[in-house]
Amino acid sequence: MEYNHLELYHSVCTECSRLVTKRYSTSFSLGIRMLDKSIRDPIYSIYGFVRFADEIVDTFHDYPKEALFNSFKEDTWRAIRDKISLNPILHSFQGVVNQFGLEDELITAFLQSMETDLYQSEHEKTTYEEYIYGSAEVVGLMTLRVFCAGDNAEYHRLKPYARSLGAAFQKVNFLRDLKSDYKERGRVYFPNVDFANFSNSDKKKIEEDIQRDFDHAAQGIVQLPPNARFGVYIAYKYYLNLFHKICCRDASEVTTKRIRVNDFKKLYILMKSAITVKLRSF
Repeated sequence: MEYNHLELYHSVCTECSRLVTKRYSTSFSLGIRMLDKSIRDPIYSIYGFVRFADEIVDTFHDYPKEALFNSFKEDTWRAIRDKISLNPILHSFQGVVNQFGLEDELITAFLQSMETDLYQSEHEKTTYEEYIYGSAEVVGLMTLRVFCAGDNAEYHRLKPYARSLGAAFQKVNFLRDLKSDYKERGRVYFPNVDFANFSNSDKKKIEEDIQRDFDHAAQGIVQLPPNARFGVYIAYKYYLNLFHKICCRDASEVTTKRIRVNDFKKLYILMKSAITVKLRSF
């Protein structure tokens, strides 16, 4: 039996992105598994790319992070241009970029936000909004390109909702990771917030902003193509549950402890969401 070795290489690279997603994020893995099988691999490939870029700036403290990131950035554009890479994560990502027409602007904005983490530790309103757009909203737009499968009108109609959902997820992550972002990386993303004196009033303002993002995003989820709706809804419900847990905690606890949703609760969310989707004929 003859094998198409190029197809085998594509498959191996996609498997690498799938493994990265599963090892780094049980919540996103759960959501992706609930997508239609036909679109799972492209979403794994996007997540693998996003995860590795983030890992360089967040984790590799004992290595030349700036040089590593510059190499990663150059390799990304080279992979997209040449339609091949010996980096399996970049190879699977370029395949999605070229197949679904992910705009250069989305990738540029993402890489710029990641690069910002190398040298900027505090944000004002403008830079905070730019960071949220580049680090999270564009990721929502990349996945939306996959969901819409070339339907430009649908993509542009759903674009504002995808941005809101990405923003909500990122802001919840910022609240959840306040302690590690500040103590390990010296970062405070929220503008006009003093970590040492983080108050319930500060927390409440942030939560009101996040709730608006969630409320707006929910309007778009029900309009998604059927093959994507359930998976996105699962991710939405997981993050909403995490958000509600954080809302119930005092500000002092949020700055000293990482709030989590345990595996049993995740399974409960999955089962309850499945029933909700079925009853509502999502």
